[in-house]
Amino acid sequence: MKRVKKPVFWIVALLTILFTTLSMTGITTQYGDIEHVIIKGVDQIRWGIDIRGGVDVTFTPESGKDATSDELSAAAEVMRQRLVTLNITDYEVYTDDASNRIIVRFPWKEGETDFDAESAIAELGDTAVLTFRESDEVDSDGLPSGVTKETVILEGKDVKSAKAKYGPIDSSGTQQWYVELNLNDSGKDAFAEATTRLAGEDCISIWMDDTQISAPNVNSAITDGTAIISGSFNQDSAESLANKINGGALPFKLETENYSTIDPTLGIGARDAMVLSGVIAFILVCLFMILWYRLPGIVACIALAGQVGGMLAALTGFLPGMNSFTLTIPGIAGIILGIGIGVDANIITAERIKEEINSGKSIDGAVELGYKRAFSAIFDSNITNVIVAIILMGTFGPPNSAFATLLKPLLFMFPASTEGAIYSFGYTLLVGVVANFVFGIFASKYMMKSVSRFKCCRNPWVYGGSRNV
Repeated sequence: MKRVKKPVFWIVALLTILFTTLSMTGITTQYGDIEHVIIKGVDQIRWGIDIRGGVDVTFTPESGKDATSDELSAAAEVMRQRLVTLNITDYEVYTDDASNRIIVRFPWKEGETDFDAESAIAELGDTAVLTFRESDEVDSDGLPSGVTKETVILEGKDVKSAKAKYGPIDSSGTQQWYVELNLNDSGKDAFAEATTRLAGEDCISIWMDDTQISAPNVNSAITDGTAIISGSFNQDSAESLANKINGGALPFKLETENYSTIDPTLGIGARDAMVLSGVIAFILVCLFMILWYRLPGIVACIALAGQVGGMLAALTGFLPGMNSFTLTIPGIAGIILGIGIGVDANIITAERIKEEINSGKSIDGAVELGYKRAFSAIFDSNITNVIVAIILMGTFGPPNSAFATLLKPLLFMFPASTEGAIYSFGYTLLVGVVANFVFGIFASKYMMKSVSRFKCCRNPWVYGGSRNV
């Protein structure tokens, strides 16, 4: 049995408490009126429509366009994919075939205080048709003209994915932000022909309707369907361009007919009351664990705090550049279930340790066997929840996500079905299980094996056994 040194308990416990504290408070710096987020806290969480309210916007096809039911459905699905791409999982998208409209509802942005509906609609992303055009010729109004107007190389449907990345892009090794572009088979040949013809001579401009969003120069022929868009990007501009490209192609241009604000169902006051209730419940659970299981209960409380911190970090994005995740009522249900799974894992382990001590095992042997014999039961229950979460996220998330790709052999016969509420529940459930593995199993094991070496912790009573005489 491998011994764990005494300082390990303090190191793991302090790191866990520090991580949990930072995931709640975050770290920001202020320079004049500009606030720079170093680590995101809970104030960066994006609350769903059912908690904080949002925007109700009605889109219609451009003037003169009479869209079919299939075209409206296709446009609505693109809107759903765009919302989930932006980590807006609490939304409602409806099509009204009779009135030729698409109705979209989505929540306010995190940290927004002025409730500017136009800003919220802009955040959804340009609802225009994405095109890649030859050169960047424009007229006096900035509209495409000449060869740029006449030559469309790619449309949004030809783009498989776009991702903002940071690193070297050439032999110089210079680190910079760029956008990596991957094309579908439908666009590879056209892009290869255009880049071969324009290499070293011209650029390929990227447009949302008649608005140019980028115009990268063509440095070399690209024939493998993977391109790099580089330039004077920072993190925000690279991610913004990638998000716009990932928005996909609409079958027709959409125009905003009207919009209005939505009052929240629960409200900020009810949300705060819910958070307070959660804190009280967490304290009561910790008191029960400590009173009933003593030392293992103390270790379990530290591990549970780390698990909560891990779940909050996954919701806030924690680090700059990571999008926050929309927290909804179903998402909160996933958090509660995840914490319940963590409590269950710690109870199973503490009971096993107590049983081993009562059967006559030494402290070290009881701790080792307790974790070993509890692991199989904990692993089985956790892995089944992981499978459920992956199925939910793969089935009801973006069709081009990793989980959807993983499940494609099983779901190929079914149409895409992006449903944010179910996706949100699957996400919080998954991060809860992962955080439980990290803190409730591994971190608590190292803390327990370390603290059990202290002289004051060598009495079986502190593990729930009979007191030494």
